Amino acid sequence: MTVELINLPMAGRFRGFLPVVVDVETGGFNAGTDALLEMAAVLLDIDAEGHWHRTETHACHVQPFPGANLEPSALEFNGIDPDHPLRFAVPEREALGQILDPVRKAVKAQSCTRAVLVGHNPSFDLGFVNAAVERTRFKRNPFHPFSTFDTATLGGLAYGQTVLSRAVEAAGIDWDGRDAHSAIYDAEKTADLFCAIVNRWTELSRASL
Repeated sequence: MTVELINLPMAGRFRGFLPVVVDVETGGFNAGTDALLEMAAVLLDIDAEGHWHRTETHACHVQPFPGANLEPSALEFNGIDPDHPLRFAVPEREALGQILDPVRKAVKAQSCTRAVLVGHNPSFDLGFVNAAVERTRFKRNPFHPFSTFDTATLGGLAYGQTVLSRAVEAAGIDWDGRDAHSAIYDAEKTADLFCAIVNRWTELSRASL
């Protein structure tokens, strides 16, 4: 990164891309056959001093699409009961609207061209988002179809840790394993980690002036 990029607004920081942190919880590993059960997206902003931080979180529980596969091992891992009466889950198309419409508005408000999905091993999350978009023929997907920012890679570079919980703790951020594997918690912690890495790089760049 050149020095000139340090204090640019979001539209100039990542070549017109708006980083948005996303986490999904699912009924398996196959985006084409397994259910999407939770989605969360965390919006980011930059303060007057050039420091990144998270702002709004948008999240919802999702009804399994008709014929969706639900792997018992996946449900045991994430602790989701798809039939729980208090989930208040919505159909996939409605869920996409609740998550992606605020992202699209943020892209416009920040004068960016597209959103880029930030995640921990983000190909998994993007695969499920793209599969749901295709199933529902959702026409306003703001995310780049394949480009992502991976906090597993960035965490390995910045802190020598690729596991989310360990990278978060290495960054000096609290982590509670009891809350892990919910879309909101994991997305917000991933957002905090991403911001910590970007802010650290900014400070190192400023120190070199």
